[in-house]
Amino acid sequence: MPEFTCRDCGDEFSLPQSVLDRYPGWVPKQCRNCRDRKPASSQTQSPQKDPTTGVFTDGSSVPNPGPGGWGVVYVVDDEIVAERWGHDPDTTNNRMELTALLEALEVVPAGTPMTVYSDSNLAVRTITEWASGWEKRGWKRKSGPVENLDLVKEVYRGYRDRPELKLKWIKAHVGFKWNEHADKLAARWSEE
Repeated sequence: MPEFTCRDCGDEFSLPQSVLDRYPGWVPKQCRNCRDRKPASSQTQSPQKDPTTGVFTDGSSVPNPGPGGWGVVYVVDDEIVAERWGHDPDTTNNRMELTALLEALEVVPAGTPMTVYSDSNLAVRTITEWASGWEKRGWKRKSGPVENLDLVKEVYRGYRDRPELKLKWIKAHVGFKWNEHADKLAARWSEE
């Protein structure tokens, strides 16, 4: 049965084949829990603030899999301290997101407290929630092998060894200045 990743919560989910057969070519974007969740009242919902300090990462592959890129920008008080980007001719979105998180470890001096932002909820939850359990089980998931295990191990150990760094998810494509900048860095290879 095909598995999908929810764009909102990052959880993997599947649908009955009978549902997929009714909608040929359809790729569901949300799990049932997120789809059925009622939006919070606009009066009680507080928008995420546009951060001006942090390390912003992004990665993509078009098509997925296919050629892709990653980007990292380190910013303090809206000033760029460092930026990096790179390319892989044969990759996936998830590999590029994880590569960007790995590169972010390199731009922040050791001992410097900093928040690292990723717009990949899947990548953030992989490192902050799931990797410790996978490591305890010999790098295995209950449902099967860990995808991109080489990068997951390296990124997990990197952040575990750098407790001064906080890894946080940020919503994509809603106008956050430095997240959009990281997105442009990730696509830079396609323009060169």
